[in-house]
Amino acid sequence: RSNKSMWKGVGDVFTALSSDASVRCVILRGAGDKAFSPGADIAEFETERSDIAKATIYGGLMHRAMGAIGDCPHPTMAAIRGICVGGGLELAAMCDLRICGASSRFGVPINRIGVVMAYPEMKALMDLVGRAAALEILFEGRVFGADEALAKGLVTRVVPDETVFEEALGAATRIASGAPLINRWHKKFARRLESE
Repeated sequence: RSNKSMWKGVGDVFTALSSDASVRCVILRGAGDKAFSPGADIAEFETERSDIAKATIYGGLMHRAMGAIGDCPHPTMAAIRGICVGGGLELAAMCDLRICGASSRFGVPINRIGVVMAYPEMKALMDLVGRAAALEILFEGRVFGADEALAKGLVTRVVPDETVFEEALGAATRIASGAPLINRWHKKFARRLESE
């Protein structure tokens, strides 16, 4: 499956979930145990992002997906196993919570390919780790481990690799057991406080 279709799918799914009042919590995870997301498929730059028109369409799909996660009224959680870099880290940063495995790796090495992080994704990263740490991540393009990600505030919890999905499901179950509207209100209030 291409990155382009993945971006479209994420946007479609989160848009649908946002309008479903029965949803209590959304968990975003990678397809397997090896990676949450290895980042962009560089080969698609030549085919899907080779000119302004194509890049605009591709960028629109990415921004729609990121916005759909960020605007989701329900609590959102990224369950991260393995590598979580580039666009994958940006997706995870749009979630409210991030639980990762102890061997997970993080980074945004886009400085090597001459790509700039878009404002909404950069704001999400800065909101999590602060200006200096966000710039360190972007300037250096270094890939770092789960302990550093926790120390920076990039993730909310580090657990043994084999328990990531179990821990995420447990957290989602605790979230879902609360009064139906309370978590949505807390999320709405947190957004208001951020904008003050």
